[in-house]
Amino acid sequence: MSWHPIHYAVLVLIALGQSRLISAQFLDGFDNLRLDPDNGWFFKTGDGTATMDFRLGGPGYASIFVDGTTDRRGIWWALIERKVSDNMDLTLMQKPGHEFRIEARVRSSHAPRRINLQVLTQRTTDYESQLMEYDIPDTDHWHTFSMTTRGFDAKPGDTIFGHLALMDWGLEKYRLDIDYIKVDLIDAATAGPDKGEAVPYHPPLADPRSFGQKIKVAADSSIDIENPDVNANDWYVQDASGKKINLLTVDGTHYVILRWDLKEFAGKKVAGHGLLELTTHSVQQKAERIKDFGLVRVVEILGGDPKWDQTTVTTDSFCHYQPLNRVLNTQMIIDWPITEGDGGKTYLTIGHPVLQRLIDGKTLGIAIKPLGAIDASFYSMENENGENSAKLYFNLEK
Repeated sequence: MSWHPIHYAVLVLIALGQSRLISAQFLDGFDNLRLDPDNGWFFKTGDGTATMDFRLGGPGYASIFVDGTTDRRGIWWALIERKVSDNMDLTLMQKPGHEFRIEARVRSSHAPRRINLQVLTQRTTDYESQLMEYDIPDTDHWHTFSMTTRGFDAKPGDTIFGHLALMDWGLEKYRLDIDYIKVDLIDAATAGPDKGEAVPYHPPLADPRSFGQKIKVAADSSIDIENPDVNANDWYVQDASGKKINLLTVDGTHYVILRWDLKEFAGKKVAGHGLLELTTHSVQQKAERIKDFGLVRVVEILGGDPKWDQTTVTTDSFCHYQPLNRVLNTQMIIDWPITEGDGGKTYLTIGHPVLQRLIDGKTLGIAIKPLGAIDASFYSMENENGENSAKLYFNLEK
């Protein structure tokens, strides 16, 4: 068979399609792995007893392994970090519009889960200003995410570090594969959009009046995790007049579960992040404030019985023969303090990926757990025709 030049062109295109077409001022494609706090990768865990290892996981990729099985509160973090600025001209940062972009291609053992990307210098003190989270929706595919800094404070003589982290994934063993990490100093106006959807680590609260959809909860209850065969939907307090007030309570033995009827939005796309509204009846907690203690942890309901009946639901029936740590996502949507005082409103940001999963029926509802010692009670839908029941706020794409 004689070869026409077009045959060679096709072969070249196939070869290019099978290779990773990546170039960057800093790039680690993990054909090998250099572990060196000064001139290679540094890794560390904190805020708990989780341990980690960072090593080559297979041909051309590295893996972060985290063992959270000895941890108790699930507020650990595990990070990798290294210097990335050796081949960068930092004088460009003195010109308007120049920023850093960090990009990573990853695959996760568990989903949905979020990772964090960050760029910082040796002078950084605000560790959240250039930190974003990215939602990994499945375990079957590689996903590429990038973050471009905004108003980054860097100048000639600084050392720039690239950072990737796992935070609060749960109390099991986890693996995150990393195909590559690259960092560039770019002109943000011409570099094109970032990849993946960035969610601020602590997103600012939106004004509830800015949302077009305000949906009351369709079913709500507390479940008793110490007495898993007991229905707790009739949990109540009696006021001074003798009236019984039905409550949803979060404490050391009770979680709140919430479900919405979102069928009318099937096939629609959510625009931006939303809010969960809770109305406080009462809160009991320590007067002394401790970091990551006395908050509530809001999580996705991923499994179990999708049509639980609040009048009969128990922990056992809710889980529907699945372990609770499979029914509830062990990584939170958000950890947040509760507004104190009868009638107080607590607004919790629900990220766009979670809202879209709720609309699509992939996430079955939202659960609320204690983080540290707290006893918080909220008005349930049984009171005043649900006027103070949990509500979900969001916008739809036009």
